[in-house]
Amino acid sequence: MNKGLGVIGLVVGVLLIVWGYHLSQSVSGQFARSFTGSPGDQSMWLYVGGSALVAFGAYQILTGRR
Repeated sequence: MNKGLGVIGLVVGVLLIVWGYHLSQSVSGQFARSFTGSPGDQSMWLYVGGSALVAFGAYQILTGRR
């Protein structure tokens, strides 16, 4: 059960990171970056959430019950 939850967390985390990257590379993301110098809030939250899920998933896979 823990490994399955870890795999799901890992996959969803990677998808969130990819979604955040695509959002930051979009026209609106480039426009916002030209004024602020940093990616938008939504893409940053996707990066943070995706990273947390990847860490959770990796932890569950590596330390889960066998």
